[in-house]
Amino acid sequence: MAKRDVIVIGASSGGVEILLGLASELPADFQAPVFVCIHTSPDFLNPLPDLLTNRGPLPAVHPLHGDRVLPGHIYIAPPDNHLLVRQGYVEVVRGPRENGHRPAVDPLFRTASWSYGPRVVGIVLTGHLDCGTAGMMSVKARGGLAVVQDPATAIAPAMPQSVLKRVTVDHIVKPAELPGLLIRLVREPADPVAVEPVPQHPLEALEGSRLGNRAELVCPLCHGVLTEADMGGFRHFRCHVGHAFSLESLVLEQGEDVERALWAAVRSLEEEAALTRRLKQSQRSAKLRERFSDKEQSLMQQADVIRAILLRGNPQIANPNERDEGIPDRDRREEPVQPSAQSEHP
Repeated sequence: MAKRDVIVIGASSGGVEILLGLASELPADFQAPVFVCIHTSPDFLNPLPDLLTNRGPLPAVHPLHGDRVLPGHIYIAPPDNHLLVRQGYVEVVRGPRENGHRPAVDPLFRTASWSYGPRVVGIVLTGHLDCGTAGMMSVKARGGLAVVQDPATAIAPAMPQSVLKRVTVDHIVKPAELPGLLIRLVREPADPVAVEPVPQHPLEALEGSRLGNRAELVCPLCHGVLTEADMGGFRHFRCHVGHAFSLESLVLEQGEDVERALWAAVRSLEEEAALTRRLKQSQRSAKLRERFSDKEQSLMQQADVIRAILLRGNPQIANPNERDEGIPDRDRREEPVQPSAQSEHP
């Protein structure tokens, strides 16, 4: 009978310390591969494989595309690549970001559950937002076990808290309890559950091509049309390219998209003002110079209002008609806007 011998771990802020402790406690004869996704910067030279290898008896690596899966090895998603688990091997792909991350926890958990079903033990550790929740739902749907870090012990409790809200969790553990739990779980038989065939299409492999209803939203990363699926109260969005978002991560990405658009508007207004200034200087007619001067001032006032909104998030923060006299516009724009008396004392 098959054992629960496939371990997948997702973490973000604060996860490295827990992984180091885990590596130091797992025995050399640990009969399961351990797959790890921890959110990292794309240009970060990740020393985690060396750190984990030096901390305990199990070798840790950034796997290459197509590497065989061996028990007693720790496979860590390389920076800027998703780690996907297949039957007997791994895929390392620079696929679409999920929840703003690459690597992301959800594709790791999803593909492991597709490939190994009830043999999978999914573990969500400390981290921000809710990356890992959809993946854990997939693990549970195919008979796997769900383990989360006790949020009270997490530097960033949002990831485990999100799983606890939406998934029937099998174990809630403190970091020190995790090694002993895994040593025990890998010896237990997995419940026989039928596993669906592994899809071959790249998007199907990420399980997100089971698209829901068309949403009246566009992807904040590529501006493609989003579809929305409701998975037991957990809303999931995906565009045809494959970018995927939970509701929380979509709100965050949309906010950043709006900010980028507003800064682009500031740049455009200031560039137009600079061109208008050049036109003003080239005119001989006093009336034309005055007209261009008014237009330049209007453009700069509009740019100042948008900049102030961006800096303080409040459209009432800047009245362009109430500037301090004697301070040039350029110097004033470089200074942080100070809170008004009204905003300090509501």
